[in-house]
Amino acid sequence: MSVASASRFLDLRGLASTEHMRFTTRHRLDGAFIGRHASRQQGGSGEFVDYREYTDGEDLRRIDWKVLSRTGRAYLRLYQDETNLRCTLALDASGSMRFGAQGGDQTSGSKLDYACYLATALAHVIQRGQDQVGLAVIGQTLEHYLPPAGTPTHVARLYETIEKIGTTPGLQLAGGLGQLFGRVHRRGVLLVFSDFLVDDLEETFAALRLFRHRRWEVIVLHLVHPDEERLPEGRAFRFEGLENEGALNCSPAEIRQEYEALFERHAAVVRTMALGCGCDYRRISTAVPYLQTLDGFLLKRSG
Repeated sequence: MSVASASRFLDLRGLASTEHMRFTTRHRLDGAFIGRHASRQQGGSGEFVDYREYTDGEDLRRIDWKVLSRTGRAYLRLYQDETNLRCTLALDASGSMRFGAQGGDQTSGSKLDYACYLATALAHVIQRGQDQVGLAVIGQTLEHYLPPAGTPTHVARLYETIEKIGTTPGLQLAGGLGQLFGRVHRRGVLLVFSDFLVDDLEETFAALRLFRHRRWEVIVLHLVHPDEERLPEGRAFRFEGLENEGALNCSPAEIRQEYEALFERHAAVVRTMALGCGCDYRRISTAVPYLQTLDGFLLKRSG
Protein backbone atom coordinates (compact mmCIF):
# COMPACT_ATOMS: atom_id res chain seq x y z
CA MET A 1 0.00 0.00 0.00
CA SER A 2 1.38 3.40 -0.90
CA VAL A 3 1.56 6.23 1.63
CA ALA A 4 -0.82 8.28 -0.54
CA SER A 5 -3.51 5.60 -0.29
CA ALA A 6 -2.82 4.65 3.32
CA SER A 7 -5.52 6.74 4.96
CA ARG A 8 -8.84 8.39 4.25
CA PHE A 9 -7.57 11.28 6.39
CA LEU A 10 -4.73 12.11 3.97
CA ASP A 11 -5.82 14.64 1.34
CA LEU A 12 -2.73 15.26 -0.76
CA ARG A 13 -4.57 17.55 -3.16
CA GLY A 14 -5.75 19.72 -0.27
CA LEU A 15 -2.27 19.72 1.26
CA ALA A 16 -0.72 20.99 -1.97
CA SER A 17 -1.29 24.54 -0.71
CA THR A 18 1.12 23.85 2.18
CA GLU A 19 3.98 22.62 -0.01
CA HIS A 20 6.01 25.77 0.69
CA MET A 21 5.36 25.62 4.45
CA ARG A 22 7.26 23.82 7.20
CA PHE A 23 6.57 22.94 10.81
CA THR A 24 9.10 24.89 12.87
CA THR A 25 10.11 24.87 16.51
CA ARG A 26 10.37 27.94 18.70
CA HIS A 27 12.99 26.44 21.00
CA ARG A 28 16.38 24.79 20.62
CA LEU A 29 15.98 21.02 20.65
CA ASP A 30 17.92 17.79 20.32
CA GLY A 31 17.54 15.53 17.31
CA ALA A 32 19.10 12.51 15.68
CA PHE A 33 20.28 13.77 12.28
CA ILE A 34 21.48 16.89 10.57
CA GLY A 35 18.45 18.94 9.54
CA ARG A 36 16.93 22.41 9.62
CA HIS A 37 16.55 23.26 13.30
CA ALA A 38 18.81 24.73 15.98
CA SER A 39 20.15 22.16 18.43
CA ARG A 40 21.25 22.31 22.06
CA GLN A 41 24.36 20.35 21.12
CA GLN A 42 27.14 22.91 20.81
CA GLY A 43 30.07 20.58 20.20
CA GLY A 44 31.55 21.47 16.82
CA SER A 45 29.28 24.50 16.61
CA GLY A 46 29.79 26.43 13.40
CA GLU A 47 31.45 23.52 11.56
CA PHE A 48 30.16 23.16 8.00
CA VAL A 49 28.86 19.66 7.25
CA ASP A 50 26.68 19.69 4.14
CA TYR A 51 24.42 21.53 1.66
CA ARG A 52 20.66 21.34 1.25
CA GLU A 53 18.55 22.84 -1.54
CA TYR A 54 16.81 26.08 -0.60
CA THR A 55 13.02 26.06 -0.01
CA ASP A 56 10.84 29.16 -0.41
CA GLY A 57 10.46 31.07 2.84
CA GLU A 58 13.78 30.09 4.40
CA ASP A 59 16.40 32.57 5.57
CA LEU A 60 18.13 34.07 2.51
CA ARG A 61 21.22 34.81 4.60
CA ARG A 62 21.92 31.08 4.75
CA ILE A 63 22.26 30.70 0.97
CA ASP A 64 25.75 29.94 -0.36
CA TRP A 65 25.96 32.64 -3.03
CA LYS A 66 29.13 31.22 -4.58
CA VAL A 67 27.37 27.94 -5.29
CA LEU A 68 24.38 29.89 -6.66
CA SER A 69 26.60 31.83 -9.05
CA ARG A 70 28.29 28.63 -10.31
CA THR A 71 25.23 26.40 -10.62
CA GLY A 72 22.27 28.76 -10.87
CA ARG A 73 20.59 26.86 -8.00
CA ALA A 74 20.18 28.02 -4.40
CA TYR A 75 21.60 25.84 -1.63
CA LEU A 76 21.78 26.39 2.12
CA ARG A 77 24.89 25.65 4.14
CA LEU A 78 24.25 23.22 7.03
CA TYR A 79 26.31 23.28 10.21
CA GLN A 80 27.03 20.84 12.99
CA ASP A 81 24.77 22.64 15.47
CA GLU A 82 21.63 22.00 13.41
CA THR A 83 19.39 18.99 13.78
CA ASN A 84 16.04 17.56 12.81
CA LEU A 85 12.89 17.60 14.93
CA ARG A 86 11.41 14.65 16.79
CA CYS A 87 7.67 15.31 17.04
CA THR A 88 5.09 13.23 18.91
CA LEU A 89 1.36 13.65 18.21
CA ALA A 90 -0.70 12.71 21.29
CA LEU A 91 -4.39 12.13 20.52
CA ASP A 92 -7.17 12.02 23.12
CA ALA A 93 -9.36 9.01 22.28
CA SER A 94 -11.92 9.43 25.06
CA GLY A 95 -15.66 9.15 24.60
CA SER A 96 -16.18 12.92 24.71
CA MET A 97 -14.10 13.23 21.55
CA ARG A 98 -16.91 11.41 19.73
CA PHE A 99 -19.15 14.45 20.24
CA GLY A 100 -20.44 15.82 16.94
CA ALA A 101 -20.58 12.41 15.27
CA GLN A 102 -23.41 12.08 12.79
CA GLY A 103 -24.96 9.09 14.53
CA GLY A 104 -24.51 5.69 16.07
CA ASP A 105 -20.97 4.59 16.85
CA GLN A 106 -19.53 6.45 13.86
CA THR A 107 -16.99 9.24 14.41
CA SER A 108 -17.57 11.12 11.16
CA GLY A 109 -17.99 14.82 11.95
CA SER A 110 -16.78 14.40 15.53
CA LYS A 111 -13.95 16.13 17.36
CA LEU A 112 -11.95 12.89 17.05
CA ASP A 113 -12.53 12.82 13.30
CA TYR A 114 -11.28 16.41 13.05
CA ALA A 115 -8.24 15.58 15.20
CA CYS A 116 -7.42 12.64 12.94
CA TYR A 117 -7.52 14.81 9.80
CA LEU A 118 -5.39 17.51 11.43
CA ALA A 119 -2.89 15.06 12.95
CA THR A 120 -2.50 13.20 9.64
CA ALA A 121 -1.93 16.48 7.79
CA LEU A 122 0.65 17.59 10.36
CA ALA A 123 2.43 14.23 10.14
CA HIS A 124 2.63 14.70 6.37
CA VAL A 125 4.08 18.21 6.72
CA ILE A 126 6.58 17.09 9.38
CA GLN A 127 7.81 14.08 7.38
CA ARG A 128 7.97 16.14 4.19
CA GLY A 129 10.31 18.52 6.03
CA GLN A 130 12.68 15.59 6.68
CA ASP A 131 11.78 15.52 10.38
CA GLN A 132 10.56 12.61 12.48
CA VAL A 133 7.01 12.07 13.71
CA GLY A 134 5.54 9.68 16.25
CA LEU A 135 2.09 8.95 17.65
CA ALA A 136 0.58 8.40 21.10
CA VAL A 137 -3.10 7.45 21.45
CA ILE A 138 -4.46 7.99 24.96
CA GLY A 139 -7.72 6.62 26.35
CA GLN A 140 -7.99 4.88 29.69
CA THR A 141 -4.26 4.27 29.30
CA LEU A 142 -1.55 4.81 26.68
CA GLU A 143 -3.36 2.72 24.07
CA HIS A 144 -0.80 2.96 21.24
CA TYR A 145 2.68 4.42 20.94
CA LEU A 146 4.84 4.73 17.83
CA PRO A 147 8.23 6.37 18.53
CA PRO A 148 9.19 9.17 16.13
CA ALA A 149 10.74 8.15 12.81
CA GLY A 150 10.79 9.54 9.31
CA THR A 151 10.73 6.65 6.86
CA PRO A 152 7.80 6.28 4.43
CA THR A 153 7.01 2.86 5.91
CA HIS A 154 6.82 4.30 9.42
CA VAL A 155 4.61 7.21 8.35
CA ALA A 156 2.26 4.83 6.48
CA ARG A 157 1.98 2.78 9.69
CA LEU A 158 1.23 5.96 11.64
CA TYR A 159 -1.55 6.85 9.19
CA GLU A 160 -2.97 3.35 9.52
CA THR A 161 -2.94 3.56 13.32
CA ILE A 162 -4.76 6.91 13.26
CA GLU A 163 -7.40 5.49 10.94
CA LYS A 164 -8.12 2.65 13.38
CA ILE A 165 -8.49 4.84 16.48
CA GLY A 166 -11.69 4.19 18.42
CA THR A 167 -12.90 5.92 21.55
CA THR A 168 -12.88 4.53 25.08
CA PRO A 169 -15.62 5.17 27.70
CA GLY A 170 -13.33 7.14 29.98
CA LEU A 171 -10.09 9.08 29.86
CA GLN A 172 -6.99 9.06 32.00
CA LEU A 173 -5.13 11.79 30.15
CA ALA A 174 -2.75 12.47 33.02
CA GLY A 175 -1.95 8.78 33.40
CA GLY A 176 -1.46 8.28 29.67
CA LEU A 177 0.85 11.28 29.43
CA GLY A 178 2.78 9.96 32.42
CA GLN A 179 3.20 6.60 30.68
CA LEU A 180 4.34 8.39 27.53
CA PHE A 181 6.88 10.39 29.53
CA GLY A 182 8.34 7.11 30.79
CA ARG A 183 8.71 5.82 27.21
CA VAL A 184 10.54 8.80 25.69
CA HIS A 185 14.21 9.51 26.30
CA ARG A 186 15.16 12.29 23.91
CA ARG A 187 13.54 15.69 24.06
CA GLY A 188 11.44 16.92 21.18
CA VAL A 189 8.06 18.46 20.42
CA LEU A 190 4.82 17.14 21.91
CA LEU A 191 1.51 18.14 20.30
CA VAL A 192 -1.55 17.26 22.40
CA PHE A 193 -4.93 17.03 20.61
CA SER A 194 -7.71 17.01 23.21
CA ASP A 195 -10.96 18.62 24.33
CA PHE A 196 -9.61 18.55 27.91
CA LEU A 197 -12.99 17.51 29.29
CA VAL A 198 -11.36 15.67 32.16
CA ASP A 199 -11.76 15.59 35.93
CA ASP A 200 -8.01 15.70 36.49
CA LEU A 201 -6.91 18.95 34.83
CA GLU A 202 -4.37 19.63 37.58
CA GLU A 203 -2.84 16.18 37.15
CA THR A 204 -2.92 16.51 33.35
CA PHE A 205 -0.89 19.70 33.37
CA ALA A 206 1.39 18.32 36.07
CA ALA A 207 2.20 15.55 33.56
CA LEU A 208 2.86 18.13 30.84
CA ARG A 209 5.20 19.97 33.23
CA LEU A 210 7.35 16.83 33.28
CA PHE A 211 7.95 17.28 29.55
CA ARG A 212 8.60 20.99 29.99
CA HIS A 213 11.09 20.33 32.79
CA ARG A 214 12.94 18.05 30.40
CA ARG A 215 12.91 20.99 27.94
CA TRP A 216 10.40 19.58 25.51
CA GLU A 217 8.36 22.02 23.48
CA VAL A 218 4.70 21.28 24.28
CA ILE A 219 1.82 22.52 22.10
CA VAL A 220 -1.73 22.23 23.44
CA LEU A 221 -4.34 21.97 20.68
CA HIS A 222 -7.69 22.45 22.42
CA LEU A 223 -10.50 21.10 20.22
CA VAL A 224 -13.98 22.55 20.67
CA HIS A 225 -17.17 21.70 18.77
CA PRO A 226 -19.50 24.69 18.08
CA ASP A 227 -22.44 22.87 19.73
CA GLU A 228 -20.41 22.75 22.93
CA GLU A 229 -19.91 26.51 22.89
CA ARG A 230 -23.58 27.32 22.21
CA LEU A 231 -26.47 25.03 23.09
CA PRO A 232 -28.93 24.28 20.26
CA GLU A 233 -32.23 26.08 19.91
CA GLY A 234 -35.33 24.07 20.76
CA ARG A 235 -37.86 23.35 23.46
CA ALA A 236 -36.75 20.00 24.80
CA PHE A 237 -33.63 17.87 24.43
CA ARG A 238 -32.16 14.76 25.97
CA PHE A 239 -28.46 15.18 26.68
CA GLU A 240 -26.57 11.90 27.06
CA GLY A 241 -23.06 11.62 28.46
CA LEU A 242 -20.50 9.97 26.20
CA GLU A 243 -18.47 8.64 29.12
CA ASN A 244 -21.23 6.92 31.14
CA GLU A 245 -22.32 10.08 32.98
CA GLY A 246 -26.02 9.38 32.45
CA ALA A 247 -28.69 11.48 30.73
CA LEU A 248 -30.48 14.78 31.33
CA ASN A 249 -33.86 15.88 29.95
CA CYS A 250 -34.29 19.65 29.84
CA SER A 251 -35.00 22.74 27.78
CA PRO A 252 -31.76 24.40 26.59
CA ALA A 253 -33.30 27.78 27.36
CA GLU A 254 -33.38 26.86 31.06
CA ILE A 255 -29.66 26.24 31.31
CA ARG A 256 -28.16 28.07 28.32
CA GLN A 257 -26.72 31.08 30.12
CA GLU A 258 -25.23 29.13 33.01
CA TYR A 259 -23.91 26.35 30.75
CA GLU A 260 -22.21 28.69 28.31
CA ALA A 261 -20.58 30.63 31.16
CA LEU A 262 -19.30 27.39 32.69
CA PHE A 263 -17.95 26.17 29.36
CA GLU A 264 -16.07 29.40 28.70
CA ARG A 265 -14.73 29.29 32.25
CA HIS A 266 -13.45 25.77 31.64
CA ALA A 267 -11.79 26.83 28.36
CA ALA A 268 -10.17 29.79 30.11
CA VAL A 269 -8.80 27.50 32.82
CA VAL A 270 -7.30 25.16 30.22
CA ARG A 271 -5.62 28.09 28.47
CA THR A 272 -4.32 29.58 31.72
CA MET A 273 -2.92 26.26 32.91
CA ALA A 274 -1.29 25.54 29.54
CA LEU A 275 0.43 28.91 29.37
CA GLY A 276 1.28 28.71 33.07
CA CYS A 277 3.41 25.60 32.58
CA GLY A 278 5.16 26.96 29.51
CA CYS A 279 3.10 25.29 26.78
CA ASP A 280 1.98 26.93 23.57
CA TYR A 281 -1.84 27.02 23.41
CA ARG A 282 -4.27 27.11 20.48
CA ARG A 283 -8.03 26.78 20.71
CA ILE A 284 -9.41 25.05 17.62
CA SER A 285 -13.04 25.08 16.53
CA THR A 286 -14.14 22.09 14.49
CA ALA A 287 -16.38 24.51 12.58
CA VAL A 288 -13.24 25.79 10.82
CA PRO A 289 -11.99 23.53 7.96
CA TYR A 290 -8.95 21.65 9.20
CA LEU A 291 -6.81 22.75 6.23
CA GLN A 292 -7.53 26.37 7.16
CA THR A 293 -6.57 25.61 10.75
CA LEU A 294 -3.37 23.95 9.56
CA ASP A 295 -2.42 26.93 7.37
CA GLY A 296 -2.95 29.38 10.22
CA PHE A 297 -1.06 27.18 12.66
CA LEU A 298 1.98 26.81 10.38
CA LEU A 299 2.02 30.50 9.53
CA LYS A 300 1.93 31.48 13.19
CA ARG A 301 4.75 29.03 14.00
CA SER A 302 6.91 30.43 11.22
CA GLY A 303 6.23 34.05 12.21
